[in-house]
Amino acid sequence: MNEGAARRIGVALVHHPVLGRDGSTLTTAITNLDIHDIARSACAFGVVRFYLVHPVPAQQELVRRISDHWTTGAGARRIPTRARALSLVTVSTTLEAAEADLGGDQICERWTTAARASGPVSTYVEARARIQAEGPPVMLVFGTGWGLPKPLVEAADVRLEPIRGTTDWNHLSVRAAAAITLERLLAPR
Repeated sequence: MNEGAARRIGVALVHHPVLGRDGSTLTTAITNLDIHDIARSACAFGVVRFYLVHPVPAQQELVRRISDHWTTGAGARRIPTRARALSLVTVSTTLEAAEADLGGDQICERWTTAARASGPVSTYVEARARIQAEGPPVMLVFGTGWGLPKPLVEAADVRLEPIRGTTDWNHLSVRAAAAITLERLLAPR
């Protein structure tokens, strides 16, 4: 477990349900880059599991093949340090199944960013204090496409404030958002 948190922390990258550009609900494709980069960030900050949430069996198999290559295959022999990060990768058909896996006999708290949320949001300072206190496991949820549907965001136990840059342009990759969020919540201060 991470020394910066008193709780078990998981990260979920949701590919369904997510929003399309027009606001419709859709399913996005898994990318190799997301798998590697978010797994590496998760490993660096002591996350116990990185879930790729996708309902399509062919996409689930793609994740397994990539993960196996880097944990037990030729990739593990060529770059052994990557095996540690990729060993965190788990495929899940739904977010609820991922939360059940992370929580075991406990109910997880669902945390997400609040780019599209209405209502109260937590600052990273508040969330950091909360994550360092005893409590149930926390699933940090990130969406692909144009983000998570409003009902999923609003059902979250904690909605983190949006990550803002120094300009009005705000369309970070999910890989960057995950890394920034993990650093703000879990890095030693």
